[in-house]
Amino acid sequence: MACVLVLGGIAESLITFRGSLMQEMVAAGHQVFACSPAAPKEIRDALLEIGVIYQEIDIDRTGIKPLRDLRTLIHIVRLFKTIKPDVFFGYTIKPVIYGSIAARLSDVPKVYSMISGLGYAFSKTGVRSRIIGVIAQRLYRLALSFNQKVFFQNPDNMRLFTEMGLIKSQDKAVLVNGSGVDIDVFRPALFPSSVSFLLIARLIKDKGIYEYVEAARIIKQRYPEVKFRLVGFIDNNPSAISEQDLNSWIDEGTIEYLGYLLDVHPAIADSSIYVLPSFYPEGTPHSVLEALAMGRPVITTDTPGCRETVIDGENGFLIPAKNVQKLVEAIEYFIDQPAEIERMGKVSRQIAEDKYDVHKVNAVILNTMELS
Repeated sequence: MACVLVLGGIAESLITFRGSLMQEMVAAGHQVFACSPAAPKEIRDALLEIGVIYQEIDIDRTGIKPLRDLRTLIHIVRLFKTIKPDVFFGYTIKPVIYGSIAARLSDVPKVYSMISGLGYAFSKTGVRSRIIGVIAQRLYRLALSFNQKVFFQNPDNMRLFTEMGLIKSQDKAVLVNGSGVDIDVFRPALFPSSVSFLLIARLIKDKGIYEYVEAARIIKQRYPEVKFRLVGFIDNNPSAISEQDLNSWIDEGTIEYLGYLLDVHPAIADSSIYVLPSFYPEGTPHSVLEALAMGRPVITTDTPGCRETVIDGENGFLIPAKNVQKLVEAIEYFIDQPAEIERMGKVSRQIAEDKYDVHKVNAVILNTMELS
């Protein structure tokens, strides 16, 4: 039996993205600790239910703040000295970087990381992001040198880290199909009686929120009855949309805002087509996998992490990033040819079963970490 410590940057992700993985670790006889900043009671209760022990840790997810990040590193080292894990598994940028360094300083025998997306530091959307990117790359190069294996969620990110020398050997990289999706929990649902569209994301510009809203405006001039729904929260991120913009979209009737939902099943079931016009440096968007599993066609961008989820013309459409006109054309296709929704939805479900079943993804991770 091993003692495993899992560290993530967002508390909700411990259940949404890693819950099934940790549950399988527990079922294999391992003791599992899950760590993140400020988990609400429902997350703590959900972790306890699957046999995982929660430990809070202070991590500021955004930006480079040397003094606070140093305190984070010291906090993680102290946590490792107390728990004495045999295995460390980190995901998202700061848990990977500071968790890996702390693991080395604490003599943790086995260290693994998952690059679940490149994030703001690699977005190159301004001077600030470029500076942060340079610092992040140097920290990644150091931290990942302490890892036995590094998991990647799409081949583009794996190739980038290899070519930039952020991992020293191709043999250290392991490609997995995102975080996977529980196809027994996310099952096909009947389509609503009228065509509607849904986007689930952190409300940041790079997720294509403005493009989605602009496309909705154009479509609603021609088809005022078509609904465009939005789920998510305004994130603490330099590219976050403003609350003023969000309220104006709601007031003008362009979108229906459903807020932040811990359970997205009802929102997906009440939609016909899932849309994610992201130009964010994704790993593999989990919301897309949930939509696939529930048998929804997907419109997304031909960008790393997104392009792997759609066979263009078979289970949805791949469009160029930041291209509102192509997004409008893809949306209009489904409005004009509603019979295609069910056909493409069936293909989506098959892709989820064949490629993104969470148990298949977990098997690769657990076998690599020798925790099966």
